[in-house]
Amino acid sequence: MRATIKWANNVMFVGQSGSGHSIVIDGPPKAGGNNAGIRPMELMLMGLGACTSFDVVTILRKSRQNIIDCHAELEAERADEVPQVFTRIHVHFIVSGNNLSLKLVKRAIELSAEKYCSASIMMSKTADITHDFEIIEVET
Repeated sequence: MRATIKWANNVMFVGQSGSGHSIVIDGPPKAGGNNAGIRPMELMLMGLGACTSFDVVTILRKSRQNIIDCHAELEAERADEVPQVFTRIHVHFIVSGNNLSLKLVKRAIELSAEKYCSASIMMSKTADITHDFEIIEVET
């Protein structure tokens, strides 16, 4: 895996992934930025959310669950002192589908957290990561 980060100006950078996708990363005005892009730590939190959601959706599809949507809401706290690592992260999943099994949704989230999600496992070294979920029944 590869990525490049190019300085644009002040504290704004453009990141490009090895697969060719770009994102603007910038700081708040109080840090010399223009608020023109996502903050680095926000990007890390979103990466964790995407990683675990990817796992949950994949596991549920392999379990032949009729999943229609998966939405993850993340809330995090950071240390007050430098380095301001994440100390607590909570992931709330909202999984929509038809006749979804409560047991299989719970298991998919557990498998992601304990075995598959590299971002969650890496960040759990400094943060207490918790999960919960709700299922929304959708008639098809």
